[in-house]
Amino acid sequence: MTATSTLPHRLRDALLAAGFTYDAVADLLGGTAHAALARNQTAPGLARTTDGSPLATLTRLFLLQTAVTRAEAEAALPDLVDRLAVEGFLESSVGEVRARLDCRPYAAPDAAGDHDLWVASDLTPGLDGLPNRVSADHVLGISSASTSLAQLTRRDDVVSALDLGTGCGVQALHLATHAARVVATDVNARALRLARFNAALNDLTGIEVRDGSYFEPVRDEQFDLIATNPPFVISPGTGERLVYRDSGLPGDRVVEDIVRTAPRHLTPGGWCQVLANWVITKGTPWDERLAGWLGPTDEGIVSDAFVVQREVLDPAAYVELWLADEGATGTPEYLRRYDTWLSWFADQGIEGVGFGWINLRRRPDGAAGDATVRLEEWPYEVEQPIAGAIGAWGDAVDDLAALDDEALLDSRLRVRSDVRQESFGQPGAADPEAIVLRQQRGFRRGHAADTVTAGLVGASDGDLTVGQILDALGQLLDQDAAELRRTYVPVVRGLVADGFLEV
Repeated sequence: MTATSTLPHRLRDALLAAGFTYDAVADLLGGTAHAALARNQTAPGLARTTDGSPLATLTRLFLLQTAVTRAEAEAALPDLVDRLAVEGFLESSVGEVRARLDCRPYAAPDAAGDHDLWVASDLTPGLDGLPNRVSADHVLGISSASTSLAQLTRRDDVVSALDLGTGCGVQALHLATHAARVVATDVNARALRLARFNAALNDLTGIEVRDGSYFEPVRDEQFDLIATNPPFVISPGTGERLVYRDSGLPGDRVVEDIVRTAPRHLTPGGWCQVLANWVITKGTPWDERLAGWLGPTDEGIVSDAFVVQREVLDPAAYVELWLADEGATGTPEYLRRYDTWLSWFADQGIEGVGFGWINLRRRPDGAAGDATVRLEEWPYEVEQPIAGAIGAWGDAVDDLAALDDEALLDSRLRVRSDVRQESFGQPGAADPEAIVLRQQRGFRRGHAADTVTAGLVGASDGDLTVGQILDALGQLLDQDAAELRRTYVPVVRGLVADGFLEV
């Protein structure tokens, strides 16, 4: 398949004519069938797509991976069936047509709202629980991991962006909506071809796809934004290496190498955002281990870092997840692979695998203060996309670095508009037993507040300084104002860092 031919544009025209968009497919399937398809179950969807319309035909062909008649395929893809068969998209016989590659609609949000994209990739393995082993050069399509990274990645307008390990190019398509220039790299030749095809299919001309491992194709370049979902699966390397998920490096070395190398490829103030797995070893806290990756580079480049562990899987659950991912469930070698993988984990002293986000920001030139490194476990529900909250954390780091304690006391802060106060206690009691400040957006954090903290936050509307509010609370509560200032300046810093108060 060639991105420079007319095929991508002709296919795009056919998909548009059929109304083959994410919202249209969701409406066609309905809630039950759409949810079932997300679980790799096709029966409800097959029952909803029997009217023979081009939309139903494309949904059956690509998403449900079932055969359609030659006449239905020709109606949905006029004058394209034979060409798509030659290019490896379709398999055509006398009376019916089947998909050999996936091509599905995708809704990509940007500042103007959602807009429609299409993504070509290899077929989803394991539909309806059937064993379906993937090849070593399998090109993954839209997945929960790619969606998670898309929701994590900041969407500020930038000059340059890098999609490291692009696969079929999902992140590059997102980046092209807000970056003037996008470079996408990969070592999988099939992935590179599909990434180029997808850029052309979506008429995005600012994407340059390069062949090479990790940062090699951009050795001397810097970017304002790097987004990467690297092949982070932690495995013994005894089976066939799947390029889209297996790095060939031991343990979580690939993630460590990216974290240590990325700052060299960032412009001052630039961000690198990584979706990753990491090893949790016996006797070593996860955050202590990852903190060792986050120091200055050999060149002295310093970065702020915000690392969030979202989930921890025990070894058995982790092995089951990735054996199912490759379509090994139900195959003769499943139990042998399972036992080998578990035994390797035990030999390595691995007691769990963490999953989460690593956000690095190269310190801007002349930035005040030292680098800020925050590692936390946050398995709770968050607002999606979470990118805005990551950006707000960076803004808070800058604001706090520029303010010593006296300057902070002289600042006029504002409570974030989504913060609500929750009070707990016996019905009819004069005073609550507990007060919690709760965010409705972003990380949706809660903060247990005493009377002074609740009063300070409630009065932070931008009119009075922090010092003036604390002095007034001291008079109201008959407490020493100077002592309140000493005690609550660190509390105020924490409230700004956590996003309850804004400078």
